[in-house]
Amino acid sequence: QPQVVESGGGLVQPGGSLRLSCAASGFALAVYAIGWFRQAPGKEREGVSCISMSGGSTKYADSVNGRFTISRDNAENTVYLQMNSLKPEDTAVYYCAAVIAGFRDMCLMSPNEYHVWGQGTQVTVSS
Repeated sequence: QPQVVESGGGLVQPGGSLRLSCAASGFALAVYAIGWFRQAPGKEREGVSCISMSGGSTKYADSVNGRFTISRDNAENTVYLQMNSLKPEDTAVYYCAAVIAGFRDMCLMSPNEYHVWGQGTQVTVSS
């Protein structure tokens, strides 16, 4: 049973940093594209970032571009989301998700495209 597990969330002050991890088990991450999503209370789940199976293609939501960096270590079966200059509006539950890559540079920002989801990790940005 393929699974992904997020970790690294927590409480941080505005301007601070966190690094989220997404660890895969039960499958080889190297053939999957990965997305990070977030959902704040009362809002729809939105795409934050995605990365292709090789890591050669990445995308970011406009709201996080320049502050967040996605990366992957296929040997460790893990994808990371480095979040810097955090803002209160970044507060949400963050999810990672995986989908078998149909082509090398596939990088999808829509949650509907993904079929393996983690349970989420809470990120709270507050003073």
